[in-house]
Amino acid sequence: MVVVDSSASAIMADQNIDPNTATNPSRQEKHVPAIKAISGDEEGPSKEKKSNDYNALKKSTTVIQKSHFFQSSWTFWFDNPSSKSNQVTWGSSLRSLYTFATIEEFWSLYNNIHPPTKWVPGADLYCFKHKIEPKWEDPICANGGKWTMFFPKAATLESNWLNTLLALVGEQFDQGDEICGAVLNFRTRGDRISLWTKNAANEEAQLSIGKQWKELLGYNEKIGFIVHEDAKTLDRHAKSRYTV
Repeated sequence: MVVVDSSASAIMADQNIDPNTATNPSRQEKHVPAIKAISGDEEGPSKEKKSNDYNALKKSTTVIQKSHFFQSSWTFWFDNPSSKSNQVTWGSSLRSLYTFATIEEFWSLYNNIHPPTKWVPGADLYCFKHKIEPKWEDPICANGGKWTMFFPKAATLESNWLNTLLALVGEQFDQGDEICGAVLNFRTRGDRISLWTKNAANEEAQLSIGKQWKELLGYNEKIGFIVHEDAKTLDRHAKSRYTV
């Protein structure tokens, strides 16, 4: 993962950041005193040395918790089936949940989101670069398309979703600038994970993203890339522009 002055993997190892432990999603440095104040009267000459010694000890045992920033900020979005059934236009029921920019914020959020296996069928979770809305109408998404993987077994869905997120926020794709975000669709007939990209006409970039995504997840099935414009006009009859 790309962060300021060091790689995310090295920082997480050095700082002993546990992926299973939620952290405080604050982007400011925090100074946490390691010992509490000692009660007692510290006024007067007879207490001066004791007070100075204590203050020195308190200062020396202060722990600085520094945030580790990603190269880009990202936003989680959610769309639930009950809201979608009442929406007037597609996408009107989408809700942004939280924008994160650091390793600590990511794990704090991820560890507090229900796993996909506990969702109601029809729910959608999105993770997109900040200021890009997961809609075909968004100017950055309008000329793009998406790669899609299918997961008939829920047991593999969560790990593949997490690995997709880590690859995104960690800037593991050679053509990462072409990626808008990822979508997880929880469905009764089979769950899907998709990668949305910016420019469907850039064949070299799209093929690179598709191949690299399969390699990162160890996915052996063939996947296809559908252009958003084709999906809008042809719906389920839209055919893949590229396959890998």
